[in-house]
Amino acid sequence: MTPKVTLNIDGENISAARGSSVLDAALEHGTCIPHLCRVPYISSIGACRLCIVEHVVNGWSKVTTSCTLLVQEGMVILSNTDKIIKLRRNIAELLVAEAPNSRAIQDIAVRCGVKEVRYPFRNSDCILCGRCVQSCSGRFGVKAIGFVGRGKDRRVESPFGVRSELCRQCGWCTDVCPMSMVPCDGPMRHGEERLCGKCEPKMSFAEKTTGFCVSCDLGEGFQCERNYKNF
Repeated sequence: MTPKVTLNIDGENISAARGSSVLDAALEHGTCIPHLCRVPYISSIGACRLCIVEHVVNGWSKVTTSCTLLVQEGMVILSNTDKIIKLRRNIAELLVAEAPNSRAIQDIAVRCGVKEVRYPFRNSDCILCGRCVQSCSGRFGVKAIGFVGRGKDRRVESPFGVRSELCRQCGWCTDVCPMSMVPCDGPMRHGEERLCGKCEPKMSFAEKTTGFCVSCDLGEGFQCERNYKNF
C-alpha cells in the first residue's frame, strides 16, 4: 500500500499518496487548480506556470508550480489567494495573446478570469508547453522530438531536423497539443484575433465556488484530470 501524507490546501486537510504532486492531490480532492502543460500520468515540467500556488513554510510563502511540487507531511498550500489569482490571470492572458487560435487556450483564459488582452496578438503555432515532448518521452520512452535552442529561438523539433527512426507515427504528440483544437467559430484571420469569451457563461457557477472543481467542461481541450477520465 502506498504511504499517505496529510497536507493542508486552502485551509482544508487532505490525504495524498507520498510521491504525488500537489496538483495531483488537489485535483483528486476536487480543488480546481488551472493547468495546461501537464499530461496525466507523465512527469510534469512546469512549463506553462498556470498551476502556481503559494507554498507556506514558517510563515513565509514561495510561489511555485504545483505540478512539480511533491506533497510532504504537514505542508501548507494556498492555491487561490489574490496574489496567485493575479499572477495566474496574467499568465493566461499572455498565453491567449500568443495563441488565440487554440480553443484550449481560450478556455484556460476564461477559467483564469481573463476579461481583456492587453498584449499584442501573435498567432503563434506553438507555445512551448512541452506536452508533445513529454508524451513522446514519457508515454513510450521514445525521444523522437525535443526542445532545441534557447530564448526566442527555442522550438520543438526532431533531432537534426530529420524525422527520427524511433518515431512510431502514433500521432499522440498531435493529440495532446493545445494548438490542435481550433476555436468553435474556426481560425481567426490575421488582424481579427480576439478573446473569444463565448464560454464565459460556464463560469457563472464556478465563480460562486472558487477553487473547487465544478465540472465546468473548460478542460476538454487540454485533458483536464476531471475530463481525462472520460476519454
